[in-house]
Amino acid sequence: MLALDGTQRSDPAGTETQRPGLTPQHAGAPLIEVSDLSVRFGAVTAVSSVSFSVAKGEVFGVVGESGAGKSATARAIIGLLPPTAKIAGSVRYKGEELVGASKARLRQARGAQIGYVFQDALTALDPVRTIGAQLVEVLNVHGHVSRRDGLERAADLLAELKINDPVRTLKAYPHQLSGGMRQRAVIAAALIANPELIIADEVTSALDVTVQRKVLDLLLGVCAARGAGVILITHDLGVVAQTSDRVAVLYGGIVAEEADVFSLFDNPRHPYSGALLNSMPRLGDQGVFEPIPGSAIQVFGDLRACPFADRCARVADDCRAGVPAPFKEGGTTYRCLHPLEDTA
Repeated sequence: MLALDGTQRSDPAGTETQRPGLTPQHAGAPLIEVSDLSVRFGAVTAVSSVSFSVAKGEVFGVVGESGAGKSATARAIIGLLPPTAKIAGSVRYKGEELVGASKARLRQARGAQIGYVFQDALTALDPVRTIGAQLVEVLNVHGHVSRRDGLERAADLLAELKINDPVRTLKAYPHQLSGGMRQRAVIAAALIANPELIIADEVTSALDVTVQRKVLDLLLGVCAARGAGVILITHDLGVVAQTSDRVAVLYGGIVAEEADVFSLFDNPRHPYSGALLNSMPRLGDQGVFEPIPGSAIQVFGDLRACPFADRCARVADDCRAGVPAPFKEGGTTYRCLHPLEDTA
């Protein structure tokens, strides 16, 4: 793993990697500030009091098991949840509040200011329209461009994404492309209006393992060239280790721990973070996997205790008496009354 001073170090999976989107420091006001965000679907509370911020040029990883609240958080940021969802809290883009904003304002923000890369490219693309028509449509949502100018801009972007024959690809329909090519087209749709923030929602999970890394490197490389911030949602800690500057670990709809990527992997404080790391396969390690016992929690109503209590080896009576408040220690914030030992 590439350290902040530019030197190499081994990542937790035992591989040497380059991080295409890495910048050493991110100064100035954040692009996006999420504060006490909560999302409910009827009786189910998907997100509880989530807070974080992302700066320009930063890659911010959001990791956790399925059902942890990752995608609900991401979609709440940009107003992509169904009308039945009840959203509370604050999402400020460059100081402007987006929670409660009009549909017209959110449509304007999507694409032009915040791009969203969907997990399943096949369902994200219109099957009866060409890739070129769909990319030009994104541009026209945010200001009229001629078809010729739009296609030229789209071709340039596809070439930047290492598509060998961009003109031919623009004339193709989604079903005529491979999975990796479709995912690049979805990335192009998110980038073509030059947003300052990209939300990438499990962008490689539907791809063959042989193309996952290539697609992820292309996405982060293009974002880095534009100076765009990235919220990278994944369940894969290996992806986080290779790409992210800071990481939020979600569980039961809360941020269990937030830290820079080196602190998280070297010195996790929340027991859930430690359990996730212990369950990772490592090259050359012949030991037995250490699965996390039990199943991920689904929260109904208000969260009234630590959501990880039933699966935690360090649980005590006070863990069930209320939700632990965030505790800040250096650059790490965690919500645990009985954290793992500080090994720093």
